[in-house]
Amino acid sequence: MSSAPATGIKKWHGRPARESKAHGQDARATSAWLLGLLQAGDSFYPTGSYAHSFGLEPLVQEGVVRDRETLRRFIFQSTLPALRHVELPLAAHAWRAFETPDWPRLSELCVLSSALKTAREARLASENIGRQRAELMATLRGHELAREFLRRAAAENWPHAAAISAALEGRVLGAPLPAVLAGISYAMLSSLLSAAMKILRLGQNAAQSLLTEALTAVPEIIASAELTPVSEIGWFNPWLDIAAARHESADARMFIS
Repeated sequence: MSSAPATGIKKWHGRPARESKAHGQDARATSAWLLGLLQAGDSFYPTGSYAHSFGLEPLVQEGVVRDRETLRRFIFQSTLPALRHVELPLAAHAWRAFETPDWPRLSELCVLSSALKTAREARLASENIGRQRAELMATLRGHELAREFLRRAAAENWPHAAAISAALEGRVLGAPLPAVLAGISYAMLSSLLSAAMKILRLGQNAAQSLLTEALTAVPEIIASAELTPVSEIGWFNPWLDIAAARHESADARMFIS
């Protein structure tokens, strides 16, 4: 009885050493910007977003939003359209402008972002959050792009904007545009639902089910927002703006906006 001679050769099915090394470098780079985006979108990150309800509190006071169903309507008729038509296109154009960087275009986008928020509280919320996000990129990351942005904004009196600063974060972290837009969407929706749990009879499971449903719509919204020209950025909801204007002079309130 005979057997095939042993050759001593083992077949290797893994990647070649050079390819494996490149793959490892890519994975580390992705991990770095992913961790940065997770940090920037976490409620623990001191952007000040926890102090804002993004227009929800005044609508609760008016009785317009009062339960899970009316909150869902608010998310799909107000929050997601605002992302689609304003915040995400602004961030997309800013992310591209930061590459050069194109400072005149970034100045225009900052002004446009402020002008599109007709209620004073909404402008101040975006201003405060935007400034803090940019300052955190300059201090925590020590990045020259963030420092130069802050210097020019102060020297030329640019309004700070949350969407523009989120794009700055993406560039500093080296994150691709779709990931940056996804981070903005998640942060806005999760912050809104966190506020909703404080001012409505809404449990964690109900909040998470709404978040899950809203997030399923985000990829298509991101794809559309990436293609929106500057001339078409804008969206108007008088329902929300009137409530926000009333909220500024309310006798009592839990959130700044």
